[in-house]
Amino acid sequence: MDRFDLVHDGWLPLRQRHDGALLEVGIERALTEADTFTELVVELATQVPALLRQVLLPVVADAVGLPADRAEWRRRFEAGAFTEAERDRIRAYLAEHGERFQAFGHAPFAQVGSLEAVSGETKGAGLLVATEFTGNNVPLFGSRTEAEPPALTPAEAVRWLVHAHCWDTAAIKTGAKGDSKVKAGKTTGNPTGPLGQLGVLIPTGRTLYETLLLNLPVGARSLLGTPQWRRPAAGPVWAAAGYPDGLLDLWTWQSRRIRLIPEDTPQGVRVRRVIVAAGDRMRELPEWEPHTAWKYDKPAAKAKAADRKPRRHMPGKAIWRGLEALLAVHHSDLDSGSVETSSLLRQAADLRAVGALQEDYPLRVEAFGIMYGTQSAIVDDVYHDLIPLPVAALQADAELYGVLVEMTSQAEQLARAINHLSADLRRAAGLDPIPWDKGQRPGQQLLHRLDPVVRRVLGHVGGLDDEQLETVLLAWEQVAYRITRQIADEVFAAVPESVFAPRRSSSDKEAPAAKPGLGHVEGTLRRDLSVILPRAAEHRRAA
Repeated sequence: MDRFDLVHDGWLPLRQRHDGALLEVGIERALTEADTFTELVVELATQVPALLRQVLLPVVADAVGLPADRAEWRRRFEAGAFTEAERDRIRAYLAEHGERFQAFGHAPFAQVGSLEAVSGETKGAGLLVATEFTGNNVPLFGSRTEAEPPALTPAEAVRWLVHAHCWDTAAIKTGAKGDSKVKAGKTTGNPTGPLGQLGVLIPTGRTLYETLLLNLPVGARSLLGTPQWRRPAAGPVWAAAGYPDGLLDLWTWQSRRIRLIPEDTPQGVRVRRVIVAAGDRMRELPEWEPHTAWKYDKPAAKAKAADRKPRRHMPGKAIWRGLEALLAVHHSDLDSGSVETSSLLRQAADLRAVGALQEDYPLRVEAFGIMYGTQSAIVDDVYHDLIPLPVAALQADAELYGVLVEMTSQAEQLARAINHLSADLRRAAGLDPIPWDKGQRPGQQLLHRLDPVVRRVLGHVGGLDDEQLETVLLAWEQVAYRITRQIADEVFAAVPESVFAPRRSSSDKEAPAAKPGLGHVEGTLRRDLSVILPRAAEHRRAA
């Protein structure tokens, strides 16, 4: 059977910078020509952090090294590409460890070549694919049943292999031969893959090269550790819970024991069967995990490291709606607790402060997450969002920081005002308000319509002076006012014509004062809009 060499054979789908064409390349070309590619283009968004962490970042960090200090990071970033010496080091590194970068064989990449199930059975390859029907996992958009396992190309199989190490569902896994912990042919109590417990944040640049540099921690050489391919090949038996010995161990963590089973077909080598067994369990998430924001159970003044947990993304909530947390370079009190952004965004703020990263640099932040259901044994939803993040905003005392936080706060306040309007009108019509957890309230519709406006602002405010920022805020408020009035008019139009005066709700158990009429409700909305959008209100009065 032909080998599939991850170093040279095409399996990493990248978009070319000069013409936007899609090209599948091996690890060596992806890295040595990283400046000629813009982004990974994958089947499911959550493959992006898996490919970066399980493959590209650790190879760069181990072969070329982490930047020793900000000066070295700046030199490498401003170069815009790997030097010829660095490319030679990458090529030599991949050649040295080439046998561990084979998809199939005795010690295949991120697998156990000798893995066998106690039952002697194998599973359909859909077990690796988060969008496929397997067992209890019934994805929203799955079109194939478990009886029809996909025939994955080697490239597809390896992409889903690394995805499983990062995001696999929890609960029951196949029992492996030789594993004394197996009961009734299976193991239980398996956690999700490590990234499944995070709200993943990836700082993204204009090219793959810049993205790699933005995701390399500066001055962390003592935390480097060892990647899985420089360790003895893993056996079928998983060990007791452990702790990563450094970044490379964390990034290439083998959370499952997996074996891809290739077969020759008229179309070429395909993977239709796999074995997925229990793998390494992480005792606790290291405090130096670089790809997540954090939340504290207590206010910042009282918070300790033990109180810190990853801040996960909220399904259906655009990342800009949590912008204040994203910009929290230092502990920031929000409600009763506090938050802190990822260490890589804190690093970007530090690099900006010393001039290593320019204020007008078009930094973007990409967010990923998986929402699990039923004891984390099924995939309920996949989260992915990307926003421009002006580098100048990563400083709490900067004017731009205040502008962006104010803008996103105004959007949330407008949504609440529209929801209050809807609730008052429903009461006036003798109905109960729409419950917050059932149905779609009009405030959500408003946030949906404001979303492209906020994103345009985020993409164009970098490098503006204070006067220009004030002009942007006025323009934002005027557009936000217009859209809010449109939603309000739709809410008013849904009110029965008979509602012209205060009425009582039939659900009232006591005899409260009369419910507000249309005139009162309209007046309340106008006052709310004037308070929330003061610049737009002043502009209307002056016109």
